[in-house]
Amino acid sequence: MNETLSTADGRQVLRLERELAHPPEEVWRSITEPARLSEWYPFPVTGIDLRAGGEIGFDDGEGTRSSGTVTELEPHRVFAFTEEGDLLRIELRPGGQGTLLVFTHTFDDRSAAAATATGWTCCLDALEDVTAGRPARAAESVVERHERFVREFGLDEPTVESTSDGWRPRFHRPLIQRPVDAVWSVLTEGSGVEVGGAVPSACTTEQVPAGAVVDVQPPRRLEYEWTSDGASVGRVRWELADGRGGARIVLTHSGPDELAEQRDVA
Repeated sequence: MNETLSTADGRQVLRLERELAHPPEEVWRSITEPARLSEWYPFPVTGIDLRAGGEIGFDDGEGTRSSGTVTELEPHRVFAFTEEGDLLRIELRPGGQGTLLVFTHTFDDRSAAAATATGWTCCLDALEDVTAGRPARAAESVVERHERFVREFGLDEPTVESTSDGWRPRFHRPLIQRPVDAVWSVLTEGSGVEVGGAVPSACTTEQVPAGAVVDVQPPRRLEYEWTSDGASVGRVRWELADGRGGARIVLTHSGPDELAEQRDVA
């Protein structure tokens, strides 16, 4: 299988391919029959009006129900529908005795791309099992898959912004299966942090000398001064938020134009 992430009309487009050892007619049953679709799709499907413009219903089993609209339907070849503003499209291409499945998911939040790709690769593993008449396998190697997608999609790279005061690299780093509280505990080394106090070493790097803590809002924000020649010259801020599948870290580091060489160091 190969996975790509691109941008179209300002939205993110995740594309996955999977070769299946079954003809399109058999795979079609696994993607359009509610009972079989529910075995591998993230949410149980309550029903499908199998026509363009028809409704598809979902139930997360925890009291939340939603619906989408079938946007494209070509029997044994294309099935596409919306779900909460996203577009899911499944295309089946015959090949030999099997099928090439091309799955695309169009969505807005680029920072969620690694978690989204991880989830769908696990779902497509289960789809293979369902089509073969086997019990759907449990998701495996979730963290490893997620970290691979983070690297492949460039989600570990910063953006660098220019501000009225200088420069600011910004990292938006998704994690998976790691809740905010657990990440906060690691960053603060399990100890209390106070304004004016020392910065936990886990929040620092030796290339950026740390000053004092200037803002702390457990378990969501920690901000401290950084220094050059003993003087405060900018801020480093850690912010944690809930993301798809785990915590998100937003790390920003501000500095003045006269220390532009420190931007790349940061």
